[in-house]
Amino acid sequence: MFFYELHEGDDDVFSDLLLVHEEEMDPEDFFELVQSIRERILDTYEDDTLIEAIARELEADHGFTFVSDARLTASVHVSTIEQENRLIALDDEALESAEFRTLLADLDPDTGLN
Repeated sequence: MFFYELHEGDDDVFSDLLLVHEEEMDPEDFFELVQSIRERILDTYEDDTLIEAIARELEADHGFTFVSDARLTASVHVSTIEQENRLIALDDEALESAEFRTLLADLDPDTGLN
């Protein structure tokens, strides 16, 4: 199995996802394939993100497997603190929701927000 990654965003906020393929593809060839799909779907995709739309195209037409949360069999939260270790329910509504996203934000305390 060979693993490929797509990133979207800037240095502060970004998303990434993994793809798997049974055959190794030259990185330049993978880049060119992603670029061609991007150009074709840029104005028409309906997924939440461009990389999800590209991943679905790679899966549907090029033999890749998009490693999405929908394919999870088990999820475990691991911590150095024993009480925080737990199995995470996969049917949790937050995991299923398109509204669930992680956001990292810096707050400038000098802006006067109260």
